[in-house]
Amino acid sequence: MKEKRKRKIIFTVIFTLVGLLAFQVSLNQLVGSKVNFTLFDAFGPITAAFLGTIPGIIALAVIQGTNFLIHGASVIDAGTIIRFFPILFAALYFSKKTKWNLVIPLLAMLAFNLHPIGRSAWYFSLYWLIPVAMYFFQNKSLFARSLGATFTAHAVGGAAWVWAFGLSKEIWVSLIPVVLVERLIFAVGIAFMYVMVNNLLAALSAKKIITFKLPINKKFVLKRFSN
Repeated sequence: MKEKRKRKIIFTVIFTLVGLLAFQVSLNQLVGSKVNFTLFDAFGPITAAFLGTIPGIIALAVIQGTNFLIHGASVIDAGTIIRFFPILFAALYFSKKTKWNLVIPLLAMLAFNLHPIGRSAWYFSLYWLIPVAMYFFQNKSLFARSLGATFTAHAVGGAAWVWAFGLSKEIWVSLIPVVLVERLIFAVGIAFMYVMVNNLLAALSAKKIITFKLPINKKFVLKRFSN
C-alpha cells in the first residue's frame, strides 16, 4: 500500500511539473494586462480528470503559485491575480458532470451584467450560455466537455475582468469575434491534450511502467495501447 501511494505521489509531482513547463509556452496576450495565454490553458483543465477533482485543483494551484514565484513582480497585476481562478473552474467542469457546471457560468453572467459597462455590452455574456448547453452533452462528447470547460474559464475571468478593469463597451463588443475563434482553438487544444495524455498513460500502463489504476478512458485509447 505504501509503495502504491508513493507511486501516485510521484505521478502527481511529474504531472505538476509538466503543467509548470506548459505554463512557460506563451500563446497570446490578454487585453488590459501583461498576462499571456499559455499552453497551460489547454493542459490545465484536464489535470483534475487524471488526478481527481480535489488533487487536480490543488495541483493547479501549486503550478500557478510556483509560476508566480518564478516570474516574480514583473507580471504582478490585477490580471495575474484574477487569472489564478478561471482555470480551476475549467478543471472542475472538465473533471466531472456536476450542477456547478450550470451554476458557475450563470453566476458569471449575473456578475457581468451587474456592472454598468458589462450591462451595456450584455450580449457578450451570452457566450456563457455555451457551458450551460454543453453540460447536457458533457458525457457524450469530448469536444462539448472541452468547449464547456474553456467557456467556463472565460465566464469566470470575464466577470472578474469587467469589475477589475472595466474596459469600454466598444472593447467588449470588438472582442466578440475574437473570443469565438480563441475559445474554439482552446477547446480543440484541450480535447487534443486529453487524448494525447490519455494515450500516453495507457501506453505507460500497458508497459507496466505505471502499475496503479488511472482513470484512462478506453474510448480514446489507440488499439496498440489497449490492454
